[in-house]
Amino acid sequence: MNKKRFPIMIIFLLCAAGIAIFSFWPFSEEKPPEQRRTRVIVPSTADYADTDSALNEYAIHNDGYSLKVPLDDGEFAITELTIDFDNDAIEEQIVVYRSLTDAENPISITLFGYDERSRTYRRLWNLPVAATMPGTVSLYTYDLLGNRNFCVIITGMNTQGEHTLTVFCENPQGDRNLPFIKIAEMQTSGSITVQELERSMAYQQGIASGQPFVIATYGRDSESNNMLDRVEISYTYNPLKRIYEQSAVTRIPGSQIEQRRLREILTGESKVFEDFVYDLWYYISPEGTIDKSQYLYFDPVKREIIFFGDDIQQVFAWQNSNSTRYGIYISSQNISVTTLRRFLDIEMASLDSIRIKVNEDVKLKISLSASWDGLYRRAGTVIHAPAEGKTVHPYIDAIYDSSMGRLRFGTNGEYELIFSGSLTRGRYAFFRVGNQELLEFRPERSGAPGGSAFGSARNENGENRFVYQLISMEKSEGLSLLRVRLGASGVHELHEAPIILTKAQ
Repeated sequence: MNKKRFPIMIIFLLCAAGIAIFSFWPFSEEKPPEQRRTRVIVPSTADYADTDSALNEYAIHNDGYSLKVPLDDGEFAITELTIDFDNDAIEEQIVVYRSLTDAENPISITLFGYDERSRTYRRLWNLPVAATMPGTVSLYTYDLLGNRNFCVIITGMNTQGEHTLTVFCENPQGDRNLPFIKIAEMQTSGSITVQELERSMAYQQGIASGQPFVIATYGRDSESNNMLDRVEISYTYNPLKRIYEQSAVTRIPGSQIEQRRLREILTGESKVFEDFVYDLWYYISPEGTIDKSQYLYFDPVKREIIFFGDDIQQVFAWQNSNSTRYGIYISSQNISVTTLRRFLDIEMASLDSIRIKVNEDVKLKISLSASWDGLYRRAGTVIHAPAEGKTVHPYIDAIYDSSMGRLRFGTNGEYELIFSGSLTRGRYAFFRVGNQELLEFRPERSGAPGGSAFGSARNENGENRFVYQLISMEKSEGLSLLRVRLGASGVHELHEAPIILTKAQ
C-alpha cells in the first residue's frame, strides 16, 4: 500500500515545487514582450473652471485612468500616455496633471517608471509646462530630433489665450532622477507648427540619423496696423546647448479686411467666431483650386463638426471653444469612437476663408502631413449664389393637402403636419443651390408620427433633416416635391416618387 502511494507523493511534491518557483521567480528581469501601443485618454468635459463641479469632473476622469501610481491628494490627471521608451518590454507612463493645492493651479508632467528591485512603479520626476487650460491639453511623443528617441510634446493654451508648446527629450546623461530635460517652451498669440521635412532613406532604414525638425510660431505683427499681418519666428535645435533657439523672423502680410468687422469677429467672445464659422467650408488646394471631395461643416447649434474626405464622413461632438488672437481653438470628440479626439486651431484668413490646423489623437501637429490642415473657403460663395439674380424667400404662409397629410407653413419658419390624427412640428426653409430651388424640413425629435414622408424623427441616414427639390408648379397653387440628398458635389436624386402638395381651399 505504501509503495503505491509513493509515486503519487513524488508527483505532488514536484507540482508544489513548480508552483513555488513560478510564484517567486523574478519576472522583472525576463518580462515577456508586451504589445506596444501608445494610448491617450483625454477628459471629455467642456469646461474646467475652478469650481466644485470641476473638481468632481477631475475625480471622475481620474478614477477612469489606468495610472501606474496614484497621484497625491489635490492632484488630478488630465491625460496620460503609456509607452515603452527604451524598448526593454517594460512600459513607462507619462501623466499630465493639475495641482489644485497650489494657489496658481499649475499644470505639470510626471513620469512613472518601473523599479526592478521592488517590482513596482514609482514616481521619478515632475516639471511644470506652459499650458494652463486643462481642456486644451494634448500629450504626444515624436522623434523630433531625428535620433530615433521619442520627445514628449505637450500642447495647449494658457489663460491669456495663447497657444503653448513644451518639449522634453531624454536626458543623454542617463540620470534616473532627471530622466528628461526641457528643450523647448513657447507661447504665441497665433499658432505653433512643427515643420516636417522628408528624411533620408538611410534614416528610414536605421542606418543614419535624421535632421531635427524646425518649430515655427506665428503671431501678430505689432509693427503693422492690419490685424491679420503676422510674424513667423523659426526655431532650430542647437545640439551643443540642447535647446531650440530662434533662427529666423519672417513677416507675412494678411488679407486687407475692413478693420471694424474684423475686430467684431476676433475680439468678441468665442460664440461670435462660432457664428462666423457656422457653415460648410471647402478645402482650397495650394494651387488655389476648390476640392469639393473634402469639406468641413461647423454646426455650433447642434454642437457638431462634420469631416468629409475620401468618401468618408466623420461626425465629432463639439465640446469646447477657446478664443485666440486670430480665431478659435476647438476640442472635439468622435461620436462613435470616444477615444478619438481632434483639436482644431481655426484662424480667420478673410471674410470668406479660414485657415485650419488639426491636432488628432497621438499625431503631432505636422503642417505638411495632416490631411485636414490648410485653407478653406466658405461654400456659400461657391454654390449658394442665386441663379439669374432670382431670390428665394425662405418662408411662406400657406396650407397644403397631400398624401402625407395636411401641411401648414408659417411665416416664422415653423410647420405643422397632421397625419392620421397625429401632429408633427418642426422647422422648414426654402433655399437655392445653384439653379435648383429646394425645401428642407427639420422635424422635432419627439412626437413624430410614422407613415408620412418625413414624419419620423430621423431619416435613413440618421439625420434630422429632409430635403426636397421643387420640380414643378407654383407656391401659390401647389408644389411638386422630389426627394434629394445634398452632398459635396451638389444635389443627388433618391429616385423616389414625387409628392404633390395641393393648395388647401
